[in-house]
This record gives sequence, C-alpha cells and structure tokens, in this order.
Amino acid sequence: MKRLFLTLAAFSALGALAQTLTVYSGRGQSLVEPLVKGFEAETGLRVQVRYGTDAQILAALQEEGNRSPADVLWLNTSGALGQAAAKGLLRPLGESLLGKPLGFVPGSKAWVPVTMRLRVLAYNPNKVKAEELPQSLLDLPRFAREKGLRVGWTPTYSSFQDMVAGILALHGEAKAREWLLAMKALAPKAYPSNPAMLDAIRAGEIDLGSTNHYYVVRFRRAGYNLGLHHFKEGDVGNLALVTGAGILKTSKNLAAATRFLTYLLSPKAQQYFVGNIGEYPLVKGVVLDPNLLPLEEALAKSPRLDFEKLPLEQALRLLRELGIL
Repeated sequence: MKRLFLTLAAFSALGALAQTLTVYSGRGQSLVEPLVKGFEAETGLRVQVRYGTDAQILAALQEEGNRSPADVLWLNTSGALGQAAAKGLLRPLGESLLGKPLGFVPGSKAWVPVTMRLRVLAYNPNKVKAEELPQSLLDLPRFAREKGLRVGWTPTYSSFQDMVAGILALHGEAKAREWLLAMKALAPKAYPSNPAMLDAIRAGEIDLGSTNHYYVVRFRRAGYNLGLHHFKEGDVGNLALVTGAGILKTSKNLAAATRFLTYLLSPKAQQYFVGNIGEYPLVKGVVLDPNLLPLEEALAKSPRLDFEKLPLEQALRLLRELGIL
C-alpha cells in the first residue's frame, strides 16, 4: 500500500481552499461579483457573499450580534460605515491599510475607503440646456417647476439618503425639510434604482434626476446621449460618496479578511472599479476614464464635512415622516 506524503506547502494550499471568507456587501452583486471571483482565483480562498442594501446589512448584523458569521463589511456609503464603527462592530485597522487611500480615511480608523462617487444631475439634453441648469441642488425644485420639467428620484437608494443626510449636515433640518417638500410637490416619479431612473430619462419619460456620476458614465459608454451636470463647487449636490470596507469583530479569518481589503486597494482592483463601474479610484497608479474629472478637481467639487458622521438616521426619520419612504 502506497503512502501519501504531503508537503507543508500542500497542507497550506488545502487549508486555503477549505477556508471560507464571509463578506456582507451593500455593493450590488452585478457590480462587484467579478471582482470577488478574481480575488478567489488569485488567492485560492473561497468567498461567500451576502448582498443587500447598506441598511439591510446593518440590520442583519444587529440581529445576529456576536453570532454573526461575517468577516468583512463592504458598504456603499461612509454614513453606513460610520454607523457600524460607532456601534463597535468593526476592528481598528493598521497603517498598512489606512496608509493606502489618497483621502477620506475616517477618524475611527475602523474601515478603509475604497472608491469615490460624486452626486451629479443627470438630464435629457434634448429637453434641458446645460447653461440653464441651476448652480445648487437646493434650487432644483424651483428650476424644475418654472421650466415645467418632469423629475425623477430614488428615495430608497442609500446614496440618495446620504445626500439628504448631507443637506442636514450642511444646512440643518429646516432647510432639508423645505427642500424635500418642494421636491415632493413636483410629484416626482420614484425609481427603485438609478439605472431605472436614467433609462427613464433616456426614454423621455422624465427630464432629469440626481444620481451618482458613474451611472451616467455607464449610459454614455453604451452610446446614450445623457447630460451630466456638476453644481457649483462645494454644493451638496456634488456630495462625494465613499465606498469602504472593514473587518468585523466577529471575524474568525483575520488574515483572509485583511488580504481581501488589501486586494480592494490594489491597482488591479482599483482599475476594475474605474473601467467596469466608472468610479473614482483612491490609490495611485490607476488610469482614469477620460469621461471623469481629474481626481483633484472631483475632490474639490464636494462640500467638506465629516463623511463618517453624516446624520443618516435623522435623514431616514425625516424621509419617513414626510411620507417619502
């Protein structure tokens, strides 16, 4: 009977194959699944992903408590990541990770920024002249009313909710309430996703709507003529929305979780975010899409505030109170 001898390297390979990394992702499956598969192919690690909205993921973690199987938390917005950090769900990260991004490193040091999106105004250039568009998001209801334009919005989407939180942080609740009521008075058509809203602009069902820049970029890459408008520098309508990831305190796979975060910040993964999604990278050595603003110019468009402390709960409460959610 032949004996089977395994080298130490073989044992390590078997261990890696047997190990499963569990990721809770607020990022959409269609957007990031190819990247997850790339990580699996490169490392030999198996990744199990639970997808949902940021709010759904946070609620699941709250319900699971210390029993959660999650290793990595990967979310769409800094507001949700800040909530996770404030609730003590995340482990502090070291400088080997936090030193990689060019900006947006949170004060909590509990999660690492991965990519950036800007809020913009998408519009039908056959219905709206670029030079006539308002310079502030807060003037959008008046502009749409005076021009008789049809407006869409995505109130159930996390980035829209973060934008409302940005209005609260910069202008207070009275102004946020006034803006939301003025928008609601336009009888805007609500869409479950940004692609659905932009497709409605393309099809002529509505004329404009606030969205994330990369959705417009993706429609333009597909050959559709959609307008993209940046408001004046520092306006809340240009709010930078940072995606990010952290390691949960419940993680039993710290080395694998750290390896996953390191992969997200690698030039290869960052180039994927630019080329396949249209987001802004946050590390050096990545070729930008010519449809995007230079990174420094894009960063200057956004208002300056503590992105980790966006009052998301207050925004959700206000949206529910006004019957928008």
